[in-house]
Amino acid sequence: MDQLIVVIGLMLVTVLIVGLGDRFHAPWPVLLTIVTAGAAFVPGIPHVELEPELILPLFLPPLLWALARRTSWAMFVDRWKTIVVHSVGLVIVTTAAVAWTAWALVPGITLAAAIAIGAMTAPPDPVAVEAVAEPVGIPRRLVGVLQTEGLFNDAAALVAFQAALAATIAGEDLHFGFEVLHFLYTAVAAVLIGLASGWVGSWLVVRIVDVPGRSGLTLVIPFVVYLLAEEIHASGVIAVVVAAVQMSAADSEVDAEDRLASASFWHVAELLVTGIAFGLMGLEFRQIVDDAGSDLWTMVLHGVVIGVVLVVVRALWMGVTYLYIRGYEDNASSAPRTPAEALVMTWCGMRGLVTLALALSLPVADFPWRSEAVVIAAVVLVMSMVIPGFTLPWLVKALGVAGVADAEDAEERALVERARHAALEVVTSAPTTLPPESVARLKALYDRLEEDSAPGTHSPEYWQRIQQLKTRRDELRSLQHRALVAAQGEVLRARNEKGQDPHVVDRVLERLDRLSTASNTQTFHH
Repeated sequence: MDQLIVVIGLMLVTVLIVGLGDRFHAPWPVLLTIVTAGAAFVPGIPHVELEPELILPLFLPPLLWALARRTSWAMFVDRWKTIVVHSVGLVIVTTAAVAWTAWALVPGITLAAAIAIGAMTAPPDPVAVEAVAEPVGIPRRLVGVLQTEGLFNDAAALVAFQAALAATIAGEDLHFGFEVLHFLYTAVAAVLIGLASGWVGSWLVVRIVDVPGRSGLTLVIPFVVYLLAEEIHASGVIAVVVAAVQMSAADSEVDAEDRLASASFWHVAELLVTGIAFGLMGLEFRQIVDDAGSDLWTMVLHGVVIGVVLVVVRALWMGVTYLYIRGYEDNASSAPRTPAEALVMTWCGMRGLVTLALALSLPVADFPWRSEAVVIAAVVLVMSMVIPGFTLPWLVKALGVAGVADAEDAEERALVERARHAALEVVTSAPTTLPPESVARLKALYDRLEEDSAPGTHSPEYWQRIQQLKTRRDELRSLQHRALVAAQGEVLRARNEKGQDPHVVDRVLERLDRLSTASNTQTFHH
């Protein structure tokens, strides 16, 4: 019961912290981690004993799915160098650098155990990047590269971690050639599983009648795909990402209502799952401190040194990448393209769920340096997520990186214009018996797509016309809203009347809610 209370409490605190973060323009995952870490030291707060091997299967699939469904095959093809260079190359170099540092700092640690520590701290967390970096105004190009890196780097880190842990427990040396072949197998098998699962999922979605059932299916599929891949020793991370992208590619077979319902559903699910994950990370801090005992501050010092190594390695890597892009790369989606972007991307190497989960999954009996590894993971989390989380907005503003985001709005305006022309071509050329005023209203509806375009792209008369339409629309919406509120209030009062069937009330309310949604999409021609 205590664990259930903690989970429900974390969901409530998440909702409150999100509002607090929006109000003060602070990253809510960082705030939540700090609040729950402080709460862990309050007497009477129960400790959640979550099995370490369950942490990744419970939290990674839905969070990876939520991120991957906002990507595409075209993005991955365009950024294949990012996947190879950052998701694999940077993870390998970071693992080696941290392993050497841990081997030099921790007395008696074996090379395999040091590599395990290096692998668990190597991959930045895409969830942390999404939640912290995007709201501060970083250009979408940079956020996209960071997310692409984060979606695949866990796979390389997990293979290295599992191999190093097995060698530590067995008391053997690592066989690097075999591990390279193992990684290739995990990646290829995961891609095949992801493609097959995505195709099956798309086939099922279009054949399920009700919208809630289709949304529910998309919640179950990530767990099924992850567990299926892990069962055959493939990468559950890559399998989930591939399945999500494959299903997103089939969205053309899904109508607008499904997409809106699915988007709303996943926004809520992603929010709550992210909140529980970061909240549990904060609550672990008390247990980490207790397990460290009298050696706590020595372990913290080791963690600080490793945290600095992580920043230095990432800074050097981003600097070299910038020099290569400046001299040899002409891909407009590449990053970093300036020293300022390289610095921002360095500061966005945030560790999170995977790092702490891997540290907690170390066996107490067979890994003598477990307490040290867990403290190092906690310190790295603070240094790479909490500190950058609060300083990133200032850094982005100081370097002028946010200004680049304004230029990227041109891409959105161009796509809006394409969509508007396609719609108006059908409206104008299709034979119809509708009265002219109805066709005019329909044209005005698609003109709304350009309301957020840059003012300089149209004449003053055009924007005066748009403003008149907006004023007319707002007046109409206000009247519609008051009428619908009155109707809904009357129906809700009827719920408490004697003999009134609540099921009938809910059906009428649903009709009014649909009418409310439909009314928000109408624009009348002035």
